Amino acid sequence: MVARLLDEDPEGAYGYSRVALRLASRVAAVREAAGFAAYANQKYGEALAEFRAARRMTGSVELWPVMADCERGLGRPEKALDMAGAPEVHKLDKAGQVEMRLVAAGARRDMGQLDAAIVTLQSPELASNSVQPWTARLRYAYADALLAAGREQEAREWFAKAVESDRDGSTDASDRLAELDGVEFMDALDEDESESGGESPSTEDGDKD
Repeated sequence: MVARLLDEDPEGAYGYSRVALRLASRVAAVREAAGFAAYANQKYGEALAEFRAARRMTGSVELWPVMADCERGLGRPEKALDMAGAPEVHKLDKAGQVEMRLVAAGARRDMGQLDAAIVTLQSPELASNSVQPWTARLRYAYADALLAAGREQEAREWFAKAVESDRDGSTDASDRLAELDGVEFMDALDEDESESGGESPSTEDGDKD
């Protein structure tokens, strides 16, 4: 239930995770699920504690990037950067290493180091033409950092590349690209209502019910 509700109803997922914790707190998968439920509700201290517990039980480094992001959420970007340079990162698979790079870049931005954030995201994975599950998010983060640094033309190019690779709609890159191009979208229903004066038809005098 936590997994099923996490995206659409994070509060509901959190509630189920608390029940699971009461029933099976010594199960690593339960602690991990509770961590993600807390994370989705921005309860970063609680999430970090659950992720640490899961890691102690399994010995896995898989949760290292999200643990670092919890440090960011707690206002400790320096700690997140320390974790980005830790030996555990070398034990992560490619997806985990890309995720760690995204977290490190976010920490740099938290500290006002935009140029450093941009450099952090520059990597073989960013330059690659192959599309992987992380490609859209990596390109999006790079475009967003460029835009924050005032490099609008470059940002537009990378938002466009993010759109090309975003096959499951995991980012709003298309909206950001349209915004840079000055494109405005109107709701067709709102437009129809405006043309009709926003009034619904009424019966004429003398009509019967």
